[in-house]
Amino acid sequence: MKSVSLQDWKFICKDIPEAFNRGYDDTAWTNIIVPHDWAVSFPFSKEHSSGTGYLPGGTGWYRTEFNIDPDTQTALITFDGVYKNAQVWINGYYLGKRPNGYIGFTYDITPFVRTTEPNKVSVKVTHTDIADSRWFTGSGIYRKVTVETHTGPYIPNDSVIFSYDGEDIHIKACTKGTVKTPITVSLGEHEWIVETENEIYIKVKIENPKLWSIDKPNLYDLTFKTESKLLSKPINVGLRTFKFDADTGFYLNGQPMKMNGVCIHHDAGCLGAAVWKDVWQRRLEKLKDAGCNAIRTAHNPHMPELYELCDEMGFLMMDEAFDEWEGCKNKWTTGHNVYPPVHQGYYEDFPEWHERDLAAMVIRDRNHPSIIMWSVGNEIDYPNDPYAHPLFDEMTGNNDANKPVQERIYNPDKPNMDRLSTVAKTLAEIVRKHDTTRPVLTAAAFPELSSQIGFFDPFDIIGYNYKEHLYEQDHARFPNLPIFGSENGHGDDQWAAVRDNDYICGQFLWTGIDFLGEARGWPIRGSQAGILDTAGNEKPGFYRRKAMWTGKTTENPIPDFSKASKISLNIWKTPTIHGSYKLYQVEVNILDKEGNLCADNASVLHYNTPAKLAGTENGDLSDLLEYTATYRRVYKGRAIAYVIVKADETSKLTVTAEGFEDETIQLA
Repeated sequence: MKSVSLQDWKFICKDIPEAFNRGYDDTAWTNIIVPHDWAVSFPFSKEHSSGTGYLPGGTGWYRTEFNIDPDTQTALITFDGVYKNAQVWINGYYLGKRPNGYIGFTYDITPFVRTTEPNKVSVKVTHTDIADSRWFTGSGIYRKVTVETHTGPYIPNDSVIFSYDGEDIHIKACTKGTVKTPITVSLGEHEWIVETENEIYIKVKIENPKLWSIDKPNLYDLTFKTESKLLSKPINVGLRTFKFDADTGFYLNGQPMKMNGVCIHHDAGCLGAAVWKDVWQRRLEKLKDAGCNAIRTAHNPHMPELYELCDEMGFLMMDEAFDEWEGCKNKWTTGHNVYPPVHQGYYEDFPEWHERDLAAMVIRDRNHPSIIMWSVGNEIDYPNDPYAHPLFDEMTGNNDANKPVQERIYNPDKPNMDRLSTVAKTLAEIVRKHDTTRPVLTAAAFPELSSQIGFFDPFDIIGYNYKEHLYEQDHARFPNLPIFGSENGHGDDQWAAVRDNDYICGQFLWTGIDFLGEARGWPIRGSQAGILDTAGNEKPGFYRRKAMWTGKTTENPIPDFSKASKISLNIWKTPTIHGSYKLYQVEVNILDKEGNLCADNASVLHYNTPAKLAGTENGDLSDLLEYTATYRRVYKGRAIAYVIVKADETSKLTVTAEGFEDETIQLA
């Protein structure tokens, strides 16, 4: 088995219908590195949707090539995420289209590859409906692409199912092709020999298992081999048990605990949606320091590397599939809740694609020990969006302060919310077809109504978004249904509702990190609800939350303004090599003569490097300077620079600013 990451591509942001041809001349196109988000290479403009951060969409083409060994019998290409409507060709042969921009997909390219010359890949990305979301989506091949080849029978990773029930370990897998020799199944230092041709099933106990927990996230490598040949990629798995109790809350490995969670979107400021694993690691380490132990993927599947980090670092996960089902949610294009809205989005593809997309998420993620629940939807029961119901003459949701009266009153011509109960049952069944070890839920926006129409019936637990005042009465109404806060504000009362009620399993703050989009109006281009900003730096709310969750008080390290004296550069951790590249995160601080951080919002820093400057970010969502600029002012004395360096090379970064001595740091 061999796996190669395709990182070097040619790109053009325009529609060229003939670009699918194998022999098309793309030499004039721009050289880019995947992951790539073309949206952040354009200026911010009011002509674009406020919902997605005033950045454009459009149509883009990508092309690359790769070689494979002559003895290859099977070749697969996997895209972890392309936003959106990805159409793929290999050597001029059309493979298909994937509308959903958040879930990965794989094509068997065996019939079309050439072993004696380079294979040409062409990808067309169509994102012309730029108001298709309430938050920033990005545009392009913004997650990694890999080509996997096999010289004989193999085990597809998506056929592997691992589980642990507290007593026994269960391992299931299927081979592609017939295996004539015994297969060795390894779990860490434990091994079992299986005589089989196609299907593998093992039920075993091991002595003194090392359990996975948030404090000790022990992992085991699961591999399948025949003789010395690896049949699949190694899979990290963990042994843990958990349960949700309607009266006493959440338990991990038999111990009660609260989920101190945050909701996160998938962008990282200047990087857009093209986020590297190391960037998420830096952010998660800070969230962990604040006492966070749980992550909600709002409101779609995230990059595979995020789940790997949650396994490795000890975070519980709520994996979420959709923000829309059949109904078209309002998308605000000129500010939050500013009428009229635009009705674009995933609902257009939901009827045809929901089963494949939901199944793909569950199959992709079901072996992660960090994942403890599947969410099939966020605020699908939002009032009048577009559903109505005769039980209420008027309905007002969480964010309806500016909604016209006629949009809130009952209208029999709108879709009836009863329909949601039927769709909920269908989606829950799809999840359980592929995994029965975790509960299925939805994040409810208007349980005042949805709880009365059977919407909760298919679910094992239920998440409430901003409905703490209903906890007590609904715990009495649904005594067998565990409840938790799937989306919550930052106030003392919201936390007290979790802390003081054993039956509430936890909360997920909206949000853990500021994100692009869902903007309330120009010039603010994102949401400022996080405890970290878009540069991954701590905000005042971080320290307040840390005190709530851990009982530890830490003084906000940003003092009142004092005279800036020095630029300080710091590399956050030695970067991980990903394929042919590594990403340096260079933290920039403005210090006074005593070495204290200054609350400086004025100094303009200029960045110069012989490597690729992927972007600079200061965390200020009112800063409208385009992300392609090689200069940026600091915000509260801080900024961060992302530099991409070839894996086998070194480089440097020099930062200059008027009134300061130049500062250079080696990127070794």
